[in-house]
Amino acid sequence: MTFFIHALQNYPEIAIFLALAIGFWFGKLTLGSFSLGVVTSSLFAGLLIGQLHITIDPIVGSIFFTMFLFAVGYEVGPPLIHGLKTIGLPQILFTVCVCISAVATTYAVSLVLGYDKGLSSGLLAGATTNSGTLGVATATLRQLAGEPGKSTTLIGLATLAYAVSYPFGTAGSAWFLARLAPKIMGIDLVRACADYDAKHGGAKPEAGVFSAYRPIAVRAYAIKRGTFDDCTAGDLEARFNDPQIFVTRARKGAEVIDCDAQTSLAGVTEIAVAAPPQTLLTLQGRFGTEIDDADLLDYSAEIVEVVMTNKSLIGKTIVQLRTQELLPAGHGVFLRHLMRSGEALPLLDDLTIERGDVLTIRGAKRDVARIAERLGYPDRPTDQTDILFMCLGIVLGGLLGAISIPVGGVTLSASPSVGALLGGLACGYLRSVHRSFGRIPSPALWVFNNLGLNGFVAVVGISAGPGLVAGLATHGAGLVLAGIVVSLVPLIVALALGRYVFKFHPAILFGASAGARSSTASIGMLMEVAGSKTPLLGYAIPYATSRILLALCGVVIVLVVH
Repeated sequence: MTFFIHALQNYPEIAIFLALAIGFWFGKLTLGSFSLGVVTSSLFAGLLIGQLHITIDPIVGSIFFTMFLFAVGYEVGPPLIHGLKTIGLPQILFTVCVCISAVATTYAVSLVLGYDKGLSSGLLAGATTNSGTLGVATATLRQLAGEPGKSTTLIGLATLAYAVSYPFGTAGSAWFLARLAPKIMGIDLVRACADYDAKHGGAKPEAGVFSAYRPIAVRAYAIKRGTFDDCTAGDLEARFNDPQIFVTRARKGAEVIDCDAQTSLAGVTEIAVAAPPQTLLTLQGRFGTEIDDADLLDYSAEIVEVVMTNKSLIGKTIVQLRTQELLPAGHGVFLRHLMRSGEALPLLDDLTIERGDVLTIRGAKRDVARIAERLGYPDRPTDQTDILFMCLGIVLGGLLGAISIPVGGVTLSASPSVGALLGGLACGYLRSVHRSFGRIPSPALWVFNNLGLNGFVAVVGISAGPGLVAGLATHGAGLVLAGIVVSLVPLIVALALGRYVFKFHPAILFGASAGARSSTASIGMLMEVAGSKTPLLGYAIPYATSRILLALCGVVIVLVVH
């Protein structure tokens, strides 16, 4: 045991990863529908390990937190900025009001209870379950406190307040919003969601779940020798007067050949035909007898997202794109989806193509590559992260945040942490509109987000651990009550504003309230109670907005509390 303690004290990196291991293990354990969560578990693990008096340089926590903030900004940037341009503006204004109420409530409670900057900032972060608030607040405290010892004390108090108020902010808020609030407001959440789904065509599909239906199928057919000797593949396709029927491959004896429109079918005994399934069913028997020929059907096909940049094609309709571009330039290339500003649009014949539209095309790899160059540029999946883009975003954002402005004898700055968040927002948005650079695959983003956040929380907990026992003895009971107040008041404000001022549909109201208060646990319980994913429709934009605003509020609460 002595060796173990000395090893953690001499090599604090071991202590950090031990706290992370415990946090990720314990945080995923559930008691019924309740889980403490990885963030809180990592914090508690850090506080426990910190009782061994382990010293960690603050820069370590700052590095972890910078990774986390950039990842958050990168992820929420596109929906947030696109939301500003569309129907999301009322939800953003709604979220601003809720965040202001959270800061005002925290300030009032702190004034009544005599809390200092450290306790107030931790209370706001924990009660709103926004660890970004804690990180930005601690960075600001480190700047303003002056003396290293004083800043360490304030940061320790902030961490303590966060740890004490976070559990109710998570579980209590979720129970209130999903179970109690609908009854108080006389709303049947299940019926409201069912009504909304019926009027709007259903909720968005669950992440990771996809349809088993395939809009394009490839079938192999055995034909009588000589049946199509007098025509090419293009001639055969033209007989059916359907631009979505293609002969993709053919067998001549033992040889399998790839077909284009000019390929002669003389001597062919088997063909592979690509078309929509309903078309193949309608034409069943017209080609020959369907067979299972693995060699004939085994060719490299590809589904690729292509960003439309070709000026000569902008303004064309979908039907013009299919008949004038896809059909002549790529034999057997099908248009499957069109995304514009992150939203999927129906492929109506008269839909006009705009610059920056993302087209999903499918076909033989050789044909897809050719047509992708004609339309714009392909955005192929990759497991590589554009580290240059990420680091430049952090550097430029950090430099912006480091700019100091003297106010009333005090030098203020947004801090490099907030700068990293803003850099992430800008980079995420740039990536969404210019997809030739800046890719961060989802697994990498998950690592930056979770390792960054929980690594920071673990470092904060280890550093604040020695003052935990004394702080609980002095502030524990009051902090619990204060956390309940600061958690619930913004939710009550959100529900009242959403229903009577912004007039949100009841199915959207509760999801928007959860998002505006940055309550991830609430949206899970709301969907469980409603038996529907519809509350997510009101959650996304307020949550993206509140994550940023509440992080910035970490600076505000430190400045306004004496």
